[in-house]
Amino acid sequence: MDARERQREQFGGLKLGAALFGWLVAVGIGVLLTAVMSAAGGAMGLSQTAPSQVDPAQAQTIGIVSGVVLLVILFLAYFAGGYVAGRLARFDGARQGLGVWLIALAVALVLAATGALLGAQYNVFDRLQIGPRIPTDVATLTTAGLIALLAIVLVTLIGAILGGMAGERFHRKVDRAGYRV
Repeated sequence: MDARERQREQFGGLKLGAALFGWLVAVGIGVLLTAVMSAAGGAMGLSQTAPSQVDPAQAQTIGIVSGVVLLVILFLAYFAGGYVAGRLARFDGARQGLGVWLIALAVALVLAATGALLGAQYNVFDRLQIGPRIPTDVATLTTAGLIALLAIVLVTLIGAILGGMAGERFHRKVDRAGYRV
């Protein structure tokens, strides 16, 4: 058994601290990128058009473009979060990225359950009025909403895992450079 295998055996596995910090980075990057894109949309005058003035075909295009931009933002945010977790933990980067995603899922479920149990006055997402709105009422969830939700789940999962793998890759490069000395 070589030194790297012994190190991985002893120090590998999911590190909750690394995943938690990765999740915090993902949330922070997501908020910052969303704010930048919202400001850009406001600067272009997208928020000054009344809904009755928008052509239905144009509204559909704006909706699709907004959805794609949201997916790109989420991918970048979770990639960054996974990268941080992979760098902090050193081993098992994909597992660290998955940990970031699982923490995000757990937080989202807790917040959704809290909002459902305590009522709309305690719904954190509605009170802060930030971020994209995904309907949480089962009656208002449409097929398009379910597809969007599935896309968000998959994009964030893939982004976090790829980011974790990229973060671990840094340590492998350092280890290879150290063996040549």
